[in-house]
Amino acid sequence: MSEQEDNIRKSLKPALDVLENFKLKLGNFKPKESLLFIAVLLVVVLLGSSWFTVQPEETGIVQRFGKVVRTASPGLHFKFPLSIETVRRLPTARVLKEEFGFRTMSSLPGMKTRYAPSGTHVEESLMLTGDLNVIDVQWIIQYRIEDPILYLFKVRNTAKTIRDTTEAIMRRAVGNRLGSDVLTTGRVAVASEAKVEIQKVLTSYQSGVRLVTVELQDVTPPDRVKPAFNEVNESRQDKERTINIAQERANREIPKARGVATQSISEAEGYALERINRAEGEATRFTAILAEYQKAPQVTRRRLYLETMTDFLAEMKGLYIVDTDQKAMVPWLPLKSVDGATAGGE
Repeated sequence: MSEQEDNIRKSLKPALDVLENFKLKLGNFKPKESLLFIAVLLVVVLLGSSWFTVQPEETGIVQRFGKVVRTASPGLHFKFPLSIETVRRLPTARVLKEEFGFRTMSSLPGMKTRYAPSGTHVEESLMLTGDLNVIDVQWIIQYRIEDPILYLFKVRNTAKTIRDTTEAIMRRAVGNRLGSDVLTTGRVAVASEAKVEIQKVLTSYQSGVRLVTVELQDVTPPDRVKPAFNEVNESRQDKERTINIAQERANREIPKARGVATQSISEAEGYALERINRAEGEATRFTAILAEYQKAPQVTRRRLYLETMTDFLAEMKGLYIVDTDQKAMVPWLPLKSVDGATAGGE
């Protein structure tokens, strides 16, 4: 009850001060006037301490002698006067933010955001990676207060608990990975893993907090090793660029070579099939001719002779028939070829 008495004394202190200020004047008042003045003063104090307002983004927690009796939504509310009931307000509709490794300095509306000088919070941002490299990790978390009662009374100093839990889990997430991974492609994975683990721990603590996001702001090597790191990074970029160029050429040449090989194989297979079919056709034709020849040898022989001579003579441009017994000056007879030209080339 000592704490409650202190709260009552604090709430009555303005009235007591007023009474002290008017102590000499009250000596000149009549008893009835003095009692009336005191009654009016007490009524004013009681009425002034019996109402409170909650802002649109806040939730009020009303305590009666320290025990939570209800919560108050935004607006005007009434309570028991003095310190019988007290109100604590929490911004439950606002997204709260915690910064690690840096601090955002307050600035006027419309002005560019200013940051605290670099290197002032290195004890939070310097971390050891899985390959024993030191990197500077700056990040933020954003969260909402889901349960204001748990936030106030379940965990002592919830804001510090959130910071300590977040820093411990982030160090573990970074320590389980290579430094090059955290500096390049693994940033999103680190943030996602840290968010899940932080929320799990805060939920087990019944802190009444729900994480909105965990985001890595800036991940760099320490200032002393930045030049060496930049040289290594440039070498790795050159290596990756060379590999990409070689891969691009391979992707272009290999399909081309495969296409040429497939074309050659297809042509060879087509040629082989053509030769086989032609050979089979010739064999079938020969077999048919042989069967006809066996039936009528003379007729078949003459027909073959005529067909052969027809094919042979059709390809000739000129035909000369020479009579060895002719004694004239020109012992040959020119005949026109198929295209109408004379044997003499006319």
